[in-house]
Amino acid sequence: MRFPQPVSLKELANLIHAEIVGDENMMVVGLNEIHRIEKGELVFVDHPKYYDKALNSNATFVLINKNVEAPEGKALLISQKPFDDFNKIIRHYANLELNLESLGTNCRIAPSARIHKTVSIGDNVVIGENVVIHPHVSIYSNVQIGDNTVIHANTVLGSHAFYYKKKESGYDNLVTCGRLIIEQDVEIGANCTIDKGVTADTIIGAGTKIDNLVQIGHDTVLGKKCLFASQVGVAGCVTIEDNVTLWGQVGLASGITIKKNAVLYAQSGTNKTLEGDKVYFGSPAEDARKKMKELAMIKRIPELLDFIRNHKE
Repeated sequence: MRFPQPVSLKELANLIHAEIVGDENMMVVGLNEIHRIEKGELVFVDHPKYYDKALNSNATFVLINKNVEAPEGKALLISQKPFDDFNKIIRHYANLELNLESLGTNCRIAPSARIHKTVSIGDNVVIGENVVIHPHVSIYSNVQIGDNTVIHANTVLGSHAFYYKKKESGYDNLVTCGRLIIEQDVEIGANCTIDKGVTADTIIGAGTKIDNLVQIGHDTVLGKKCLFASQVGVAGCVTIEDNVTLWGQVGLASGITIKKNAVLYAQSGTNKTLEGDKVYFGSPAEDARKKMKELAMIKRIPELLDFIRNHKE
C-alpha cells in the first residue's frame, strides 16, 4: 500500500507511540509485506526467526519488537506489538470504510461495459472496454478489470485476505489494503473467489481462463494465458507463470512458484516449486509418467506377494 503522500518517520512513530532508531525526518512512501517490499516502504516483523530477513530486505523502514541497531540507510520503529501497530497504520492512511451502496465512489467504468443491474461495485473500481459482468457478481473496492473480460454469475472479486495472527484471545487479521488487478481478455467462471493483496496486488494475467468454483488467495500472481479447471484452490503468495494449466481440484500451497508451461493433472497438489515445460500428477505432485508407473506397480503388489509366497513353499 502506498500512502497518499510520503509520511515522515516521526509522524508514524507518534501515531503508534513507537521509539525511533535512525533519522526521524526520513520519508516513508508506504508499507508492504516482506515478499513484496520495496525501497522507501515499511515492513513489520515480530518473530526472532525473521528479524534478519526483515532487516536485510529491500525495506527502508522496519517496525520491530527488538532494540537493535538500524542497518546503514535504514531506520527502525521499535514497538511491543508490531502486528497491531502495522494494522493501526493501515487503518489510519487507507480508506477502508465499507460502502453499502451498489455502486461505490471514484469508479471508472467504460461506456461499452455491460454490467447486470444486480452487480455490486465498491470504491475505486476500474472496469475496461467491452467487459461483461453477469448477475450477482460482487466487486470489492480497489479492483481493476481489463478490457474484453467476462465475469460469470455469483463470483466475488477482491475479498479480504485469509491472513491471521494467533493470539491468546483468538485470531487477529492483518488488515487488507491491497488491490486485485485483472488484465485484459480474461474469463472468470461462476462462483469463483479471488482475494485482493494484503498490502500489494493480486494479479490475473492477460488471456487467462478460469472455470467455475475456483479460489485464488491473496497476493498470488498469475501469468498470461493460464487455464484453470473447476475447484482449483490456490493459496496466497503463489507465483504462476505463463501458460500454466491446472486441471480440476488441483491444490497449491502458499509461497511457491509454478513455472512456465507446466501442467498439473486433476487432484494433484504440491507445497514445492515446480519446474516448467513438464506434466505433473499426484500429491505430492511428481513427473506424471513416473507417478503413473508407480501406480501401476502398486496394483501389482498382490501378484508379487503371491509370487513370493509360492516360491517360499
